[in-house]
Amino acid sequence: MGKKILVTGSAGHLGKALVRTLRNQNHDVVGIDIIESDFTDHVGSIADRDFVRSCMQGVKFVIHSATLHKPHVATHSRQDFIDSNITGCLNLLEEATNENVKSFVFTSTTSTFGDALRPIDDEPAVWITEDVNCIPKNIYGITKVAAENLCQLFYRNNQLPCIILRTSRFFPEEDDNSSIRSGFEDINAKVNEMLYRRVDLEDVVSAHLLAMEKAPQIGFSRYIISATTPFTESDLSELRINPHNVVRRLIPAFVDEYRRCGWKMFPSIDRVYVNDKARNELGWQPKNNFKEIINKLKNNLEPFSELTKTISIKGYHAEQFKDGPYPVDKSIK
Repeated sequence: MGKKILVTGSAGHLGKALVRTLRNQNHDVVGIDIIESDFTDHVGSIADRDFVRSCMQGVKFVIHSATLHKPHVATHSRQDFIDSNITGCLNLLEEATNENVKSFVFTSTTSTFGDALRPIDDEPAVWITEDVNCIPKNIYGITKVAAENLCQLFYRNNQLPCIILRTSRFFPEEDDNSSIRSGFEDINAKVNEMLYRRVDLEDVVSAHLLAMEKAPQIGFSRYIISATTPFTESDLSELRINPHNVVRRLIPAFVDEYRRCGWKMFPSIDRVYVNDKARNELGWQPKNNFKEIINKLKNNLEPFSELTKTISIKGYHAEQFKDGPYPVDKSIK
């Protein structure tokens, strides 16, 4: 590509993976973060307009992955979220417009769907596409939706090509749900999630690079970035009550591999993320899915990508917590 690329959040899971990958491809990359790291060129806050302006000089492509996450809801104020996730995004969009940036990729989240992800009572699992209305349930979701809307506004009014990627889970940290932590081996739970709500970090990176390239021709769009599910809408009712039977029918080899590993399937699946739009419009071809992981297990290979292993666990907080990887605000579960 031969152009200067700005990556925000370069000390985080995704930012580090993006900068590492882009540098390996010999791109001119500028990494920024509030934390020093081997992948951070400038330390500062995106809420600081002057800092953003200084870092944007000569940049032609922006990948904005910096954010306060859901794990910060119980430890940071609502104002912190607004400063980082909304004001920070606005500063980047305005300075990107001033610099005539060719494409702006914003890392959003499937958490924007919020309460739309939860079926009522005995209803089938929810089939989640980009057409589902967002019903944010916490300040994290609210600020990510607001930032998405800012991106759309800058495309509409300033012709800044913006692509929004709503990523599902890709972090390697333990689950925040205590019943999952106590009832399932961590790797077992994460492999289960690859059926419906998780994506490998390697594939998240490839989606961002494709979005960066294709934003000028697409203009503006939102995409769900999650591993390709084996399920169809006809499976949704059974997934709520017996996902083991559904998976056994679709991927029979899973039974023997799970038995060999001493693993088990979740008793219920409540939503399925659908990545069809990203595959069809971006040409995204995620390499990692549940069926591929079963094949890896059969060959005694690691279930997740080498990039996932390399980036490893980074954590969200400097301190340790008594119960779980981060404190959970019970009011927003």
